[in-house]
Amino acid sequence: MARTKPSKQLSEAEIERFVIAAAELHRSIVRPLISPNCEHYRSTRTLHEALLKSVREVTGKEIEFIKWNTTGPVRPLTAE
Repeated sequence: MARTKPSKQLSEAEIERFVIAAAELHRSIVRPLISPNCEHYRSTRTLHEALLKSVREVTGKEIEFIKWNTTGPVRPLTAE
């Protein structure tokens, strides 16, 4: 039985499936309305930060669900 050499990165199809799964996980993390003072909230924020970081690293770009926070679109500060 021959072994195949693992690829060094995900294919475009695998990245697309990864982003779809990450978006669903994102929704399950941010959907519950819980108090920001509870332990569960802090745990979900830690998980959410790790998810967003891994999506950025795998895709190399900002995905649509990363561009939005719970209050609306995230916009970079502009110099006035």
